[in-house]
Amino acid sequence: MQISQRLRSMPPYHFAKTAQLIAEKRAAGIDVIPLTMGDPDMPTPDPVIDRMCQAAHDPANHRYPGYYGLPELRKAMAGYFARRFDVEIDPDREISIMLGSKEGLAHLPLVMLDPGDIALIPDPGYTTYLMGTLIATGKPVTVPLTAERGWLPDLRAIPEDLARKAKFLWINYPNNPTGASATRQFFEEAIAWGKEYDVLIAHDNAYADVTYGDTRPLSILQIPGAKEIAVELHSFSKSYNMAGFRVGMLAGNETVVEAFKTLKTQIDTGMFNVVQHAALAALALPESWLRERNAVYERRRDVLVQACRDAGLELTTPDASLYLWPRVPEGESSHDFAMRLLDATGVLVTPGANFGEHGEGYVRIALTAPDDKIDEAARRIASFQSSKPAENANGAKPAKRADGTKPAKTPKAKKPAQV
Repeated sequence: MQISQRLRSMPPYHFAKTAQLIAEKRAAGIDVIPLTMGDPDMPTPDPVIDRMCQAAHDPANHRYPGYYGLPELRKAMAGYFARRFDVEIDPDREISIMLGSKEGLAHLPLVMLDPGDIALIPDPGYTTYLMGTLIATGKPVTVPLTAERGWLPDLRAIPEDLARKAKFLWINYPNNPTGASATRQFFEEAIAWGKEYDVLIAHDNAYADVTYGDTRPLSILQIPGAKEIAVELHSFSKSYNMAGFRVGMLAGNETVVEAFKTLKTQIDTGMFNVVQHAALAALALPESWLRERNAVYERRRDVLVQACRDAGLELTTPDASLYLWPRVPEGESSHDFAMRLLDATGVLVTPGANFGEHGEGYVRIALTAPDDKIDEAARRIASFQSSKPAENANGAKPAKRADGTKPAKTPKAKKPAQV
């Protein structure tokens, strides 16, 4: 019996490997503080839990749900776009409920790509953009994001012949992993570029509601004409501390949204009605709840930014998202730095190279740990000697890490083409 080449060619999901590493370190007696996954640690709001519990006692919700979700939830989602972005969305034709936004990232390529069709993927970027393309037997081509451009893609640098062959482009602002934000001008340029080359612009807006100060991240659907060429994905995981509930929404271009809904009828049987009622309660939360929640993240951000600077690490303070993106010392890989930090302090961060070739030279630090763990991690980072240690007397690098283990060798997937 042989598994498909599609699966055999896939590298392990890096956060699955991270969980194994954490377990090994803790078994060895090391007090690990993982600052890796963007998994909100704060509890889901009580009104959401109360509504869910109430709905769970209604036998009508124990049967198969409707394929397209509760009409009142789609209307509430449309109301979110109107209230938050002043964007009008048709709840019947321009929005789809998703089983978490990751479902959309993985399945949208199945809607848009035939075998060999090109999808443009940001590098660095969330790995599901790439893996969804590969699952759909599409051809991923990476578009570099660089610090010099504020981690925004240079769309005009994409060769014209490639742009005309591409079927869609992923963008993500506020950005994972860099924490960068995008301007209205960038979104306007992206819409104009998409229309010029007939390329769907898919905007992953998972961090729209994780903001600091007066920052108000935009929806790409605010740009006039955007619904002709764009869709946007949102995540209740990040907005409402509902990661385990698996709720998201896809909105925008009617043709794409309707095709996505058709695909879902063949893959799943809708979202558990009890969870939909919880989502309704989340959408009814007052703005004050978001402000109070974000104030907690903002304090954590400030504590860790200062700790990184005390350790001699260079970084920009993000005004949205759940992540810091410090640069590692010159001459050291992001993986080696992350392992050195772990061995020296017990603080685990994610190597930037996990998010693509252009993530090399950085690490990602998540703000999703309890305050006491954040404070302890900050104390450890601040006292860490970030500069690369001297080589052995004979000029060779140490063969083992500080805990005596050798760095694991991980099979690498075939690299996607680059712009």
